Amino acid sequence: MDVIEQALDSQSAWVGLLVLIGLFVLFISEKLPPVIIAVIGAAAMLILGYLPREDMEQVFANPAPITIAAMFVLSGALIRTGVVEALASAAERRAEGRPTRSIGEVLGGAFFASSIVNNTPVVIVLVPIMRRIAAVAGTTAQRLLIPLSYLSIMGGTLTLIGTSTNLLVDGVAQRAGQPAFGIFELTAVGLVAASAGMILMLLTGWFLLPKRSKEDMDPRPVEERFLSELAIDEYHPDLGKFYAETGEFARSGIRPIALKRGGELIRHGIDRLLVEVGDRLVLAADEAELLSLEETYGLGVGVANRPLPPAETDRIVTASIAPTHPAIGRNLSQIPFLTRTNARVLGLMRSRHMPGPTLGEIKLRAADNLLIKGGPACIAAIEANVNLIAIEEAEVRPYRRLRAPIAVGTMLSIVTLAALGVWTIELLAIVGVAVVLATRCIDPEEAWKAIDGNVIVLIFGMLGVGVGLQKAGTVDLIVEAVLPFLTSASPLLLLILIYALTSVLTELVTNNAVAVIMTPIVLTLAEQLGIDPRPLLFTVMFAASASFATPIGYQTNTIVYAAGGYRFADFLKIGLPMNIVVGLVTCWAIDRMV
Repeated sequence: MDVIEQALDSQSAWVGLLVLIGLFVLFISEKLPPVIIAVIGAAAMLILGYLPREDMEQVFANPAPITIAAMFVLSGALIRTGVVEALASAAERRAEGRPTRSIGEVLGGAFFASSIVNNTPVVIVLVPIMRRIAAVAGTTAQRLLIPLSYLSIMGGTLTLIGTSTNLLVDGVAQRAGQPAFGIFELTAVGLVAASAGMILMLLTGWFLLPKRSKEDMDPRPVEERFLSELAIDEYHPDLGKFYAETGEFARSGIRPIALKRGGELIRHGIDRLLVEVGDRLVLAADEAELLSLEETYGLGVGVANRPLPPAETDRIVTASIAPTHPAIGRNLSQIPFLTRTNARVLGLMRSRHMPGPTLGEIKLRAADNLLIKGGPACIAAIEANVNLIAIEEAEVRPYRRLRAPIAVGTMLSIVTLAALGVWTIELLAIVGVAVVLATRCIDPEEAWKAIDGNVIVLIFGMLGVGVGLQKAGTVDLIVEAVLPFLTSASPLLLLILIYALTSVLTELVTNNAVAVIMTPIVLTLAEQLGIDPRPLLFTVMFAASASFATPIGYQTNTIVYAAGGYRFADFLKIGLPMNIVVGLVTCWAIDRMV
């Protein structure tokens, strides 16, 4: 046993290198989720004795994961209050008149939004918008979704808070005694790099982006929405206005379909009609918008035979029609549980098809999905109904639009105060979380769900691996091996070599893991060469974020990879030139500006 311990101590640098190589092999093989691999790496360092308890405790004191978690919550508050959706709705409305110009506006909006908001939810929200704009513009979404991901990635490099990678490199560097980065310290270089990427996409996108026809794409529908109805009563706030001026016509998550006035069903020109008492607006809405309508208009949404006034004990559930349901083929308004209970059907969704003509007149089919609201006894009866299946509590929440100014003001205050150096970004982010929670911009359970736990645990795990590699001497071993090749290199060539290594690793391994490994390496390298480490840290930040060549190198690439029905080669074809051009321009900009 003593012999093994002595070997581990005397050859610690090489043992650490073997652990590092093993982790990279596991990352590349993708046989385990990245978060599990990171935890395995940290555990290995603990078992080998390269990560003492006091150092492991310091890992959890790193400000980067705390700041990243706080930014997840703040991004969730912007989504919960409808801020992101409102911006997307504005872009979609403009697309109807000038689709080509609107494409540029949405892509530009994604670019700048990603500099202050986590780019993953931005892309998730904008994917269906881009697909609808593509249909209006007469093109395919495949021509637009890769640029959407790339611009969101480049937007994230503009500020310290734009991507978790920047915050992570900053946190590791601060622990090593380096001064903190300013929130806009990266902006000048980021704009130059992004400009190069945009120019390349404009010049080569026509040739390098996929040109497959719409028939070759994923046949799934652009959206899944519930058909519902909104009854206009004497309390409706928009009485006397044109329907085009109402909120139901202004939001991307709602699509008016028809207007039932008297015995007539009007399908065209609804926006030019005045809002009148007794109208029933037939609309298609996503779940969040439908619940927002229900919260605003109450009993006026959906259909019911004998609804009761809303109560705090009411619940909202989703349920599917079983193949054995006796009401299949009959109108929704005739479904038995509506007759027996006080249930109210808020909407009905049918896969790959919008039913109609109105909610109550829908002929039921097996697998139709209902959104139902009712009291405890009503929901209990629904849950006991053998003809209804897949009954679940609705997880989507209505937007809290009245609190949107608070969420926006909080985010802007954080950015402004951090830029002025009033307080550190991690402390401002924590205070910001307290504000959005205290003002109920977002509920606690939603806030914790907004935090990507896999990302946070992966970061903690890799921070532990990074500390272990330094304690084992592996970082010094790597630096000593490459130092002879870099001693005579010019500053620009040194940046290019570091960028190339970081970029290649990022395409194969998760970007946060690469950032944790490369940061102590470049810090030690700068110390050995006797140069300022700041340009090298800049290089790691940009190279670990600007991942274009594969759909697995960055989260937003993975999102559009699935949504656009892409092939792996589609990313390689345009992403490889993007990696090279953006990388060279970034290194040149860092060499000149930092």
